[in-house]
Amino acid sequence: MLNHIKFLTFFLLTATWVSYGQSNLLNAKVPTEIGELSEVQIASNDNTPVDYGFVDDRDVMWSTTVWEIIDLDERINFPLYYPTVNNGLLSSTRKSLFRLLIDGIEAGEITEVYRTSYFRDKLSFEDLEQSLLSKQLSSEGIEKSNAGEEVTENDYDIYKVESDKIMQYRIKGTWYFDKRLGELRYRLLGIAPVAPDVSTLSQGPEAMADALVPLFWVWYPNAREILNKSSAFNVKNSSQPITFDNILNSRRFNAVIYKEENVFEDREVKDYIYEDALRQLLESERIKGRIRDFEQDMWNN
Repeated sequence: MLNHIKFLTFFLLTATWVSYGQSNLLNAKVPTEIGELSEVQIASNDNTPVDYGFVDDRDVMWSTTVWEIIDLDERINFPLYYPTVNNGLLSSTRKSLFRLLIDGIEAGEITEVYRTSYFRDKLSFEDLEQSLLSKQLSSEGIEKSNAGEEVTENDYDIYKVESDKIMQYRIKGTWYFDKRLGELRYRLLGIAPVAPDVSTLSQGPEAMADALVPLFWVWYPNAREILNKSSAFNVKNSSQPITFDNILNSRRFNAVIYKEENVFEDREVKDYIYEDALRQLLESERIKGRIRDFEQDMWNN
């Protein structure tokens, strides 16, 4: 009898997890009804991100701004990378972080897009297309051009930066000590997808690996609403998806500091530690440790 109760409990819990992971799964009469929400479910789903609290400048006792690299080769960062193919087979709503940013910019829902992390030179979607798309004459097209024949669109090879080409994300944020709350806090300010320069996509993996560039910088508060509407895959519990906004704000990823604001024109770690990856990593950990220990040191002095 006890075994039957355990089995029934496990079955009910599993059914609950699955039904949350794929809406209306257990109530669907045909596969096309999977994912359809009832009016009650639609009304109860709140896609509005939690507002940042107001921080008075007088309450900021100490702060420092850092730039970090999120390497998508690391397993913990996979939810920010997949799915790389947006074909709707896995889910009609599930997209990669890069696809969400691009779609939001194209639709005009994300408007604060800039060339650098200092957010001065603003970019439009038309500006971005030039850095995401490359057209090169194919070998047949070159032969036709040399022979004086007319070259058509079919004679070009088209290379485009898609989700699978994103190798990293760079983020910019500020750590600050709020004396009113008496704690150290973090505010994410900007995010940038990093991919090989589009001109190297035809040259092979080695050339691509040596030509990584940030494609654009998004002022993060402007993108929160879009990122809060879509969920990433939760590797620990697929029935409890987590939004991209929650992942980034709660820092559920691994990142390496490559720059901290400084008097030397915000030079990067690699600018004062040359060609020594281990020492650069140790310097990044030193900066991270100094920031992490600041709050503890406040109460020990």
